[in-house]
Amino acid sequence: MTDKQLTVALSKGRIMTDTLRLLHEAGIPVPEDIEESRKLILESPDGSIRYILAKPVDVPTYVEYGVADIGIVGKDVLLEAERDLYELLDLGIGRCRMCVCGLPDSKGGMVSRVASKYARIAANHFRNQGQQVEVIYLNGSVELAPLIGLADRIVDLVETGRTLAENGLVIHEEILQISTRVVANRMSFRLKSEQIDSLVARLRGVTEQTERTVTGGGLQQ
Repeated sequence: MTDKQLTVALSKGRIMTDTLRLLHEAGIPVPEDIEESRKLILESPDGSIRYILAKPVDVPTYVEYGVADIGIVGKDVLLEAERDLYELLDLGIGRCRMCVCGLPDSKGGMVSRVASKYARIAANHFRNQGQQVEVIYLNGSVELAPLIGLADRIVDLVETGRTLAENGLVIHEEILQISTRVVANRMSFRLKSEQIDSLVARLRGVTEQTERTVTGGGLQQ
């Protein structure tokens, strides 16, 4: 790795395909086999960028500790991690909502226990509302918690709402909108400002063009 080479931590999983599409559209070099390769570290064809493929929850850690100069990760992960990073750009992909959900007949009722993968976000939300609740950390199938009496509510990401509906749950409250962000290590942002600024400017050009197309009626559903 050279001083001029950028190291980018990419989130594997649901946002990977859209992230790579944006990078391609922005003219940012990406290894051709990045989605098929089992390697966790790959270089762009021209050697200007080294990519680290990581679980989303680990991306903020890699960036804060400087093993990656920048990272691409969801806002939900950033809020839960609370790492010391620069947030540079909202890519507008991976959009969903962080919501408080539960059984329909429990809406407006007393809340004493909340289950969530996002324990910090859940605790902060209810604390800001002046409510003291016990937050139970669950890593998967959080929708089970109200059904089996483990918790009164859950705090989770909602994209289409289909999983909630199929399990008889409803949204009680929306906490915030979530999308994918570009973040940078504070030292890298100073030492590699030219490379980082160039990459972010290219991505911003693509996201702004997409936004203009959508708001201008160029995309119809």
